[in-house]
Amino acid sequence: MAEKLLSLIIPVYYEEEVLMESYRRMDAAMQSTGHPYEIIYVNDGSRDGTMKQLRQLAKEHPDTVKVYSFSRNFGHQLAVTCGMDHAKGDALIIIDVDLQDPPELIPKMVAMWKDGADIVYGKRLKRKGETIFKKLTAKLYYRLLSSMSAYPIPLDTGDFRLLDRKVANVFLKMREQARFLRGMSAWMGFEAVPIEYVRDERAAGKTKYTLKKMIKLACDGIFNFSSKPLELPFGIGIGLGFLGVLGLITMIVLTAIFGSACPQWLWAAVGGTLLFALLFCFVGIQGMYLGRMYDELKDRPLYIVAESLNTDEKA
Repeated sequence: MAEKLLSLIIPVYYEEEVLMESYRRMDAAMQSTGHPYEIIYVNDGSRDGTMKQLRQLAKEHPDTVKVYSFSRNFGHQLAVTCGMDHAKGDALIIIDVDLQDPPELIPKMVAMWKDGADIVYGKRLKRKGETIFKKLTAKLYYRLLSSMSAYPIPLDTGDFRLLDRKVANVFLKMREQARFLRGMSAWMGFEAVPIEYVRDERAAGKTKYTLKKMIKLACDGIFNFSSKPLELPFGIGIGLGFLGVLGLITMIVLTAIFGSACPQWLWAAVGGTLLFALLFCFVGIQGMYLGRMYDELKDRPLYIVAESLNTDEKA
């Protein structure tokens, strides 16, 4: 197994402040595994000095560093997908460049893979340097996703993971546009084992995952791996029907006892407002599913590579 090739996949987006230090630690971690390796950087449309530094790394380390650069920002999940598409390793390791997920865990992940694990995923015990809002929303989201998904998705995990080649080959067959990699991993059903760690603060720079991007990723996770939102209208419709009948009986009783009760137009106005609000919510949920179907039907490429370095492919 000493000759097995490892592929380290690193998406980057406006990371000139941390890239060089990150490479130093990533490369040291890969060397310590004792396996031959390749480091695949995917520049997700950065317009700062990130690509200049990547060209420098590719020039200085032609045997190990490969670079793919997108024509624009396609998103983190598609940047990882690009790396997986071009990786040649017997095991693929996905990690972010910001050093919040410690590269020093990579040798241990490789050892667990050699012991038979198909997937080794990072499980966060604690998240340093994040706001209370971010920690709370992340905790609530993972638990909501776990309760709604038809496939068990481990709590408090990200995309920091090792995938065996047979797992990666299944990924290559899954070409949906709205991608949620950790959910796709869970759907496959391969043997997955956790490696627990404390997530560090960013080594430099600021997070590029805005609230809008986090909400989109959250929606992708829920709508791609659960049909329960589509089933909600039936359950709520039954509940509202019961409440409507109960309200009608209550109005009749109050009118019979007191002679007059709340004006009926008020009941109608409040009830109508609530029903229309629910109606628009459910129409919106159905629209989100239809939007994803529309994206798939267009069958466009997942991403566009504008430049590649130290690769066999020509952009």
